[in-house]
Amino acid sequence: MSTPTAHTHQVTNQPPPLVGHDPSADPALRAAMAREGAGWHLPDLRRLGTLAGSEQALRWAEQADRFPPQLRTHDRYGHRIDEVEFHPAWHALLDVAVRTGMAAAPWAQPRPGAHVARAADILVWGTVEQGHLCPVSMTYAAVPALRVAPDLAARFEPLLTSRVYDPGLRVPETKAGLLAGMGMTEKQGGSDVRSNTTTATPARDGTFRLRGHKWFTSAPMSDMFLVLAQAPDGLSCFLVPRVLPDGTRNTFRIQRLKDKLGNRSNASGEPEFDDTVGWLVGEPGRGIAVILEMVTLTRLDAALAAAAGMRAAVLSAAHHVRHRRAFGGLLIDAPLMRNVLADLVVETEAATTLVMRVAGAVDRSLCGDDTERAFRRIATAVAKYWVCKRVPGVVVEALECLGGNGYVEESGMPRLYREAPLNGIWEGAGNVNALDVLRALAREPGGLAAVTADIDAARGADSRLDRAADQLLSRLEATGGEPFTARRLVERLALVLQGSLLVQHAPTAVADAFCASRLAGDGGLAFGTLPAGTDTAGILDRIASSGSDTD
Repeated sequence: MSTPTAHTHQVTNQPPPLVGHDPSADPALRAAMAREGAGWHLPDLRRLGTLAGSEQALRWAEQADRFPPQLRTHDRYGHRIDEVEFHPAWHALLDVAVRTGMAAAPWAQPRPGAHVARAADILVWGTVEQGHLCPVSMTYAAVPALRVAPDLAARFEPLLTSRVYDPGLRVPETKAGLLAGMGMTEKQGGSDVRSNTTTATPARDGTFRLRGHKWFTSAPMSDMFLVLAQAPDGLSCFLVPRVLPDGTRNTFRIQRLKDKLGNRSNASGEPEFDDTVGWLVGEPGRGIAVILEMVTLTRLDAALAAAAGMRAAVLSAAHHVRHRRAFGGLLIDAPLMRNVLADLVVETEAATTLVMRVAGAVDRSLCGDDTERAFRRIATAVAKYWVCKRVPGVVVEALECLGGNGYVEESGMPRLYREAPLNGIWEGAGNVNALDVLRALAREPGGLAAVTADIDAARGADSRLDRAADQLLSRLEATGGEPFTARRLVERLALVLQGSLLVQHAPTAVADAFCASRLAGDGGLAFGTLPAGTDTAGILDRIASSGSDTD
């Protein structure tokens, strides 16, 4: 005799899965694309957004995080191979990124707005999963660094800029596409690369032979790496291939993979060089100068990824509160919840607008605009510092909107939470970037004027912004680049720059809330403290409804 199944509860009042939405349906992002010269890319961005919001993309992200890469130091016969195995989901995500041009494709297609289009792609595709964007970013940034060595650039740039993802270790010239990484960090140095101890000794064949150990090298299955090492003439930059032209494996012993807080889909390891072949990139002793362009571009990518993380978190929170009922009504209709969500939207729109402005400066500086080059030099470090500082708080508050539902892995919020601190550390933590802003202000000809030109363009539109701008300029004159107060100075610079951009380009509801809470002090330290009278309806209209919405 069968026993009837006990029905103890029914599942009700749970939001449907967040699938079928389009993360590109963001009015702030689309307006910034047009403003910064990439309006022509909108159809392609919509196609990417459709994929980013699909159930397939969500599954890839979950699997890539759940099944992290595995190190295989030897094959079954005992040969040293130093390979990292990835879940197929990793390869699927990376294939989309390379195929759509997020790696180095803009360098091969230098139409106006190409780098802005790529930035928009990262803001959309980065809402899915961010670990795989590490090799994408490094490949993008490697191209201009490699151009100081024309012979090497001629050999490898066409493959680095390819839209074909071709995994596996083989002779680079035999592949359809290449990925690049970089190796700078050592145990004793961190950001202080001048203290690196890895050595590079000239060989008779014109190459250098590297010996040493790197402490944190991500994406070790990339085809080649830009590596800093101490040569006879000083710290120099070298291109280190994983496979040599004759088909033999270059010595690249991966001692272990890091057990990281987040970024689990991406392998980060400790490679050891021992008689490892490297090709000199640029002049001997000029390694830092060679790699500086690479670092600047990857810093922008860190800010882009942080803004993408904000967007993913806010989309999830908005979807939840639009469907979840409590105390007799939808959460989205509760006044305090509207304050919280509106505050998160304001923060996210400010971040998106700032990073897209910097992406536009990159594009125009590459076309020879010296003013934009000066703006880019300072604003990249400002954006990297501030947006990366803000994303953890945004993710935590968005997670809280889901309550206990947001604290379980199935929601995707824990993955966003673990990822949130990473971009603040990668390519220099907060102090490094804050001090870099001071250096740029002191040394960059026309740098401050270029930044204040953007601020002055909004003069007269909002008295709170005008007062904050005046206070900022007074602070700049008074401190004289004092390191002790660098963070406070960069914070104010970021806020005033964001405020000026929003006053010029965002709806009144967004700009007013930003100026009131961030510049005039009419807001608290936590999110959800916008002042009474804030037009939350006008702000919340900026969040696109998900494809699974039914109300």
